[in-house]
Amino acid sequence: MFAIYPGSFDPITLGHLDVIERGCRLFDRVVVAVLRNPNKTPLFTVAERMEQIRRSTRHLTNLEVDSFAGLTVTYAEMRQATVLLRGLRVLSDFEMELQMAHTNKTLSARVETVFLATSNEYSFLSSSLVKEIAKFGGSIDHLVPSPVAPDIYRCYAKTHPVSVPNMESTPTLELPKTESLPEALHEQEA
Repeated sequence: MFAIYPGSFDPITLGHLDVIERGCRLFDRVVVAVLRNPNKTPLFTVAERMEQIRRSTRHLTNLEVDSFAGLTVTYAEMRQATVLLRGLRVLSDFEMELQMAHTNKTLSARVETVFLATSNEYSFLSSSLVKEIAKFGGSIDHLVPSPVAPDIYRCYAKTHPVSVPNMESTPTLELPKTESLPEALHEQEA
């Protein structure tokens, strides 16, 4: 039995890697399937994301990386998979994932969804959060697999913010002394 772990993985995070590694222990084979979504503008191309996943999972012998477009359940049926693997971080993930699992069940009775709760240390982590931190010059080394971090830093190398001077050490500008307002008005009248 093998499972398909679908997602955009833009970029793959340590939370994704946690689910992939645990899935590889549970199933004979896991296919990480990168979704080609024409409605999103990803940071990385599908080919780049697939390569990042391959570099991050070289230690896993029962893993395959693929891509697909369209419905996940259609892809699962095409690959003759019976399990969709999904990671859960927070309660709101569960609500959305449960709705998708029920919907997929109406499309294919053969495909089951198996949920894995993300390990506690990654429960806050998302690809969007990683991109936001990197965009503003923060370190993401502790959030993504080491082969992926340099790719992300390269994407945002030109957008790192310029440091803002410490306001306490900035000298106060002295404004030139001007006449008081009533005196200036009298001079204009004259």
